Amino acid sequence: MAGTGPPEQVTLQPCRRRRVPDTRRRTRDYGREMDDATQMQVEWTTVIDGIDFGEGPRWHDARLWFSDFYQQTISSVEIHADGSGTRHVELEHDGRPSGLGWLPDGRLLFVSMLDRKVMRQEADGSVVVHADLSEVTGGHCNDMVVAEDGTAYVGNFGFDFEGGDSVKTTGLVIVRPDGSVTADEHQLLFPNGAVITPSHRTLMVGETFGGQFTAFTIDHDGSLTEPRVWASVEGTAPDGCTLDEDEGVWFSDAAGKQIVRVVGSGDIDDLSTIRIGTPNNTYACLLGGDDGRTLFALLCDDANPQVAAGTATGSIVSTRVDVAHAGRP
Repeated sequence: MAGTGPPEQVTLQPCRRRRVPDTRRRTRDYGREMDDATQMQVEWTTVIDGIDFGEGPRWHDARLWFSDFYQQTISSVEIHADGSGTRHVELEHDGRPSGLGWLPDGRLLFVSMLDRKVMRQEADGSVVVHADLSEVTGGHCNDMVVAEDGTAYVGNFGFDFEGGDSVKTTGLVIVRPDGSVTADEHQLLFPNGAVITPSHRTLMVGETFGGQFTAFTIDHDGSLTEPRVWASVEGTAPDGCTLDEDEGVWFSDAAGKQIVRVVGSGDIDDLSTIRIGTPNNTYACLLGGDDGRTLFALLCDDANPQVAAGTATGSIVSTRVDVAHAGRP
């Protein structure tokens, strides 16, 4: 499934473009064929295994942090010289923890999916409600990116996905540092993983059921303006994502066993697209490590709790790339 030693570094060179049939299984018919590069195969190193469903990877205080939906934990991982890791469970939470971030004073924020809240861990270790999103979301809350000033941007399904409801659009939820909540009015098809550029002025969010990344300008008060399509990635289902210093977005494709890197432009059809195959389904990824050039992929057999919960068959793997992390998360 993965190599046992430090992986060889991947040099980013766009592969030959060609149109290929998209034969991947989809739970819903939102993906269409993507005109893209041929998938690359790299060697992956196993960091840890024994997780159910990893989500929300973040590099913080020289460790990899992540949440596990179905084990209902938030953990940090100490990375060793050979690429392997030691997991430390930092807290347990019954509401299915998801997206992670930190306030400027170092307190942890995390999404509690099932009750649609953002929780906050205080300095003494206690966990309190930071913001209640239940009145402004149509489905489970999910991923989150936290800006430098502590403003959090939270995605949600928009409908009862696990219950089989019809698809509905929804908007990002803006949570100010004081916990006040505003629903952004721009409608998206399942806003999921999001990144903020180093300038702190642009947010890009993947629409899992929309096959695209939508960009917003972040106003001085944290509100989102000027929505526009940043990159069209039809045929994929963008999930957790990360940004590099060349403004490339890497995202886990929830509809295929791959991580995709795209670079937006004025012409959304002019994309330098790279696909990297993963050993299993992947739902979140992150550029991290001491130099920001380690690509971590969170793997799982399936997102469905009836398949993944309690199995401990998920894992985190890594490989090396030549463009470093930038921005947030």
